[in-house]
Amino acid sequence: MTTAEIRETIIGILSDIAPDEDFDSLKDEVSFRDQLGMDSMDMLDVVLELRRKFKLQIPESDYPRLDSMNSTLEYLEPLLQDR
Repeated sequence: MTTAEIRETIIGILSDIAPDEDFDSLKDEVSFRDQLGMDSMDMLDVVLELRRKFKLQIPESDYPRLDSMNSTLEYLEPLLQDR
C-alpha cells in the first residue's frame, strides 16, 4: 500500500468518527485529539477501525503512536508495505 492509500483510509476512518470536521486543513503533525476534539473513546474507535480495515493486530502499548497523521503513517507504513 502506498502512503497516499493509507492516508486516505485514515481520513475515511476519522471522517466517520468526526463527520463535522474539515479534513482539508488537517495538520499532519498535530494530534487528532487536539485538532478534532476527540476523546479517548473516539481514539479507541480509530484504533479498532485501523485494525479492522488493515487486518492488523495493534497492541495496546502502541496506541499512543497513533496520535497524529504523521505518527500513524510512520507506524503503519512498515506494516503495510507489502500489501
